[in-house]
This record gives sequence, structure tokens and C-alpha cells, in this order.
Amino acid sequence: MKSVIMERLRAGRFVLIAEIGVNYYDIAKQRGITNMDAAKLMVKSAADAGIHAVKFQTYKAGTLAAKDSPYYWDITEEPTRSQYELFTKFDSFGYDEYRQLKEYSDEVGVEFLSTAFDFESADYLDELMNVYKISSSDLSNIPFIEYQAAKGKPILLSVGASNEDEIERAVTAIRNKTDAPITLLHCVLEYPTPLEDANLLKIASLKTRFPDVYIGYSDHTKPTDDCDVIKTAYNLGAVLVEKHFTLDKTLKGNDHYHAMDPGDARAILAAIERMDMIRGKGDLVSLDTESAARANARRSIVAYGSIPKGTVITKDMLTFKRPGTGISPDRIDTIVGKTAAVDIADDTILQENMLGS
Repeated sequence: MKSVIMERLRAGRFVLIAEIGVNYYDIAKQRGITNMDAAKLMVKSAADAGIHAVKFQTYKAGTLAAKDSPYYWDITEEPTRSQYELFTKFDSFGYDEYRQLKEYSDEVGVEFLSTAFDFESADYLDELMNVYKISSSDLSNIPFIEYQAAKGKPILLSVGASNEDEIERAVTAIRNKTDAPITLLHCVLEYPTPLEDANLLKIASLKTRFPDVYIGYSDHTKPTDDCDVIKTAYNLGAVLVEKHFTLDKTLKGNDHYHAMDPGDARAILAAIERMDMIRGKGDLVSLDTESAARANARRSIVAYGSIPKGTVITKDMLTFKRPGTGISPDRIDTIVGKTAAVDIADDTILQENMLGS
């Protein structure tokens, strides 16, 4: 199967993933439509905004969290105080539903993937996805990482709330099973993440410590008008960004309050396009647009006083002035000692045909 994500990563092109997660349940309730219709509406909205891939979350509450598992989110936005209770609200989809969403994603031109949270979903999602995404919450779940890595597909691995040794163990676990590409996503497990906790320099550290993988960013900050968080992440080396996605950021519950909407997504993509324009190619060569300045702002070797024909040229007969259309100053040692082939007037820009042997 063709992967837009991997094609863009290999080409060094930015990737934006809309983390729909389970936000479609709230959209369905708000709009009085089915969960499937809401999920498809969000997929279409993401595709229309130019987003490259959509991601869901596949789980069953009973295999994900114990009944007394405590909350770790902002309860002023999501008042549910038990992980099990929260996940129970959003676990109705199974293989048939995700297959429909995969087919619909293909139809509207956006790549489909979903984070598996149990072995069963990791198995049935295999035929539906080009790439596996592993949550930060499973970073230390080495048996589950190895199980997914054994599928042989590229892996996106979020590394939120982790230390270097834990990341190393997870990467080693993947590498023990496959040589497929890995993307490590910097992530902060605060929902939402305050700007002062974004810690984006960790992206540069990941890039240095793990030079053989792609580096990305899973963002939980609230969108900003100037997209400064995403732009900074990109400039630090994050070539892939995953961000929660909603159609209404004012909705209470789950992941709406720190998500991007289609307008935010368009702004992010436009900002990255502008950053690419500004960043250029990085080749250590003069630009074509600099040719006039190169010729006129540089200096040439110029006669410092009149030099009669037949005179052996010495260094004190020469100076350096603009424009740079004559002999470059870096050739001074090859000019000194030559004989003037013609009378050279003061302040003349020297040319090769004015010089003899």
C-alpha cells in the first residue's frame, strides 16, 4: 500500500496528521448524526484542509484501563475522573467501522491510521494501515511494541513522559524486529500543554541522539494564531507533526480544547510553506538572484596611479575597488611581476588583455 506519510518523509517534506482520536463521538452528539457520519465528516474536513493523514484510536475500555484508574487530564474541560469510565464512552468501533473509515479516507485522498491499544486491534488494523502509531502510554510496554514492530511496517512512536534510557529500550525493541523506518515524536503529556512546558528543544536532542530515525512532534498545546509552536518544532527538526483535530474547539470533553480545527490546519500548512520558502535549500552556492550584487559589490584589482606600457607591475601600483568585473583581488600574487601590455591609466580596472607575461 502507498503511504503518503512515508513518501513525504523520505522526500524531506512536512507531514501533518490530524489526530481525530475519538472526538467524532462528541461531534455526532452535537450535530445529531451517527458516530460514523461524524467520523467521516471529520475525515473529509481534514482532507479538504490539506492534511496528509488522519488518525483514530482503537481500544476497548476493558483491555485498556483498570476500573479504578485515575484521571490525568484537565477536569475543568473533561470532568470524568476515571480512565475506564472515560474510555467506555468511546470504544464502540471495531474492525468493520475502521475498514469503512479506511475506505472513505482513500476515497477523499487522505491516509488512514489508528493507534492500537491492544493485540486484537493491532492485528485487524494491519490490513488497513501503512504505518503503525504507538502511543507514549505504551513506551514501556515492550512486549506490545515488539508485537507491532514484528508486522514489519514503519512505526511512529511518541515519547512523551519518557527518559533517554526508556526511549533507547523502545527503539532497540523495534530494531530487534524490523529495519522499517522509525519516527520518534516528542510529546508532553499535559492536556493541554502550557507553552512554558512545550520543551521543544527536546526535538533537537532527539535528532542528535537518534540520527538514524525521523523526528516528529505530537502537539498538545492550544493552537496559536501565528503557529509559533509548530514553526519552532519544524525548525528544530520535527518533519512530522501530529495534532488533535476537532470541528469545534469550544466543545467540552476529551480532546477538543487543545485541538486544531480545519482553519488552524490550513494556517499551519501555510506557515510551514512559508518557512520552507524562507529556509531555502541550504546549498553552499551563490544564488542566481545575487549575480548583479556579486558582480558589482565585490572588488577588482585597480591601477593605483598610471602604469606605462612595459612596466613590471609591483604591489604598490595596485589597489582594490568595486565593481568586481575585473581581476579578483585573490589573484594579486599572480598579477605582481607581470608586464603592462598597454598604457594603463590611473583608476583603471585591470583586465587580462592589459597584461603580458
